[in-house]
Amino acid sequence: MTAPISAIQKPKPAKDEFLALETHALIHRYRRGIENFDRRIFFLDEQQLDMAFLPDAGVGRWPIRVLVGHLADADIATIHRVRRAVAEEHPVIAAWDEDAFIDAGVYGHASAATPGDGNGKPGLPSSAFPLAGFVAVIHTLRRWMSEWLMTLRHEQWERVAMHPQRGELSVKKLIAYDAWHLENHAWFLNAKVEKMLGVDVGEEPVMGGGGGCGSGCGCKG
Repeated sequence: MTAPISAIQKPKPAKDEFLALETHALIHRYRRGIENFDRRIFFLDEQQLDMAFLPDAGVGRWPIRVLVGHLADADIATIHRVRRAVAEEHPVIAAWDEDAFIDAGVYGHASAATPGDGNGKPGLPSSAFPLAGFVAVIHTLRRWMSEWLMTLRHEQWERVAMHPQRGELSVKKLIAYDAWHLENHAWFLNAKVEKMLGVDVGEEPVMGGGGGCGSGCGCKG
């Protein structure tokens, strides 16, 4: 029996390898999406989902809930950009400020701004933003997009959109970047989980409370 591989010891994905893939291989890699996530994220409690690490931990600064929420928004943004590039002639796509999303509390992180209404009404707790919702968005959109991407002709993969900072981006570059983006963040996500729960040995996680899924599932089981 081989020893389990530490997530932290695995190499981070390289951007160039995604762009070098032929389109069918790239779609397959893109489609995997949430399969890159440590399955144990659904068994973390609210405190663990909102836990931030110090820089010297080497696993990134964002809590898991924020990280997965960011990935869901990144997929939404990329899909709209790609579909515009295919449908329109050289569309100009907008940049988005990922930190502004976090500061506005759209992921419900405890340290972010989820304030009350100014009249004494408290803000929403992080548990009002279950991890399962973000994961479902990523899974559903990637499955849907993968089917559509399989219908594109070669010349459609070469169609471009204009980004205000990154310049001209082809459909293939947009998909390659998004595939890399998720896998890169998944490395940090899995490293965070490993810091909290140890190396994944393939056993079913032990659940606290009265059974059911963990806090991250969102089913309140």
